[in-house]
Amino acid sequence: MGLVDWAYGGTLNAIHPAATVLLLLFLAISLLLRKAFCSWICPVGFLSESLARLGQRFFGRNFRPHRFVDIPLRSLKYLLLGFFVWAIWQMSPAALRAFIESPYNRVSDVKMYLFFARIGTTAAVVLVALAAASVFVQGAWCRYLCPYGALLGLFSRFSPARIRRNDDACVDCGLCDRVCMARLPVSRVEEVRSVECTGCLDCVAVCPVGPALTAGVRRRKIGPIAFGVAVVLLFLAGYGAARWSGKWGNEIPDREYIERIQKIDDPAYQHPGA
Repeated sequence: MGLVDWAYGGTLNAIHPAATVLLLLFLAISLLLRKAFCSWICPVGFLSESLARLGQRFFGRNFRPHRFVDIPLRSLKYLLLGFFVWAIWQMSPAALRAFIESPYNRVSDVKMYLFFARIGTTAAVVLVALAAASVFVQGAWCRYLCPYGALLGLFSRFSPARIRRNDDACVDCGLCDRVCMARLPVSRVEEVRSVECTGCLDCVAVCPVGPALTAGVRRRKIGPIAFGVAVVLLFLAGYGAARWSGKWGNEIPDREYIERIQKIDDPAYQHPGA
């Protein structure tokens, strides 16, 4: 919403500018280094992967839904993405600006905190169900429901970074297929082009034959550690530039936060669309 409002008005909103900056930064990472935000930075991705490893430890494996179930489920995140894009684009510039400046949005960060601090039964059940699903099915949230990941995956299609397999050097051990969180058939392709690839480079790291599986940008090879460092440095550079240019912190004074927090349960602070 902040990005579209910026395009309409030519000025980055001062309510939550960091949200827009982060979106642009993550899109830039996807364009340069594939969907690496998901595997190297995203805390939800880290939690999801940790839960999957817990499932492997207790049950010896993670379960993989049959492809006839898996494919329709994967489409859910694109449907969610499409819904959010439609909901934003159908708003007029005036309506979009009114939402951004609404009492609700001015304290939406506090509302997000309170969502977890005073979590309701329904929300708790949903979160526990998602956590349980991630124990049994690797990357359940990321693979099937995350619209942010869907958006980054679409942008990653244009990334020059690729994982390439040398058929002559490959020994067909299948280790790359087994460690791939996105469940891609790495051992059967020349290049990994799928939008599901998160650029974690687990496949490259586990490959027993160095020349068989490599990652890089065009002809320049990049090892897993160097790739991860590049992702983190790009993120930190974007964050630092935003802080330095004054495009990070909001302009809401502490006094206003204190006054609004005291009334945060009033109807005026409910979501405008509720």
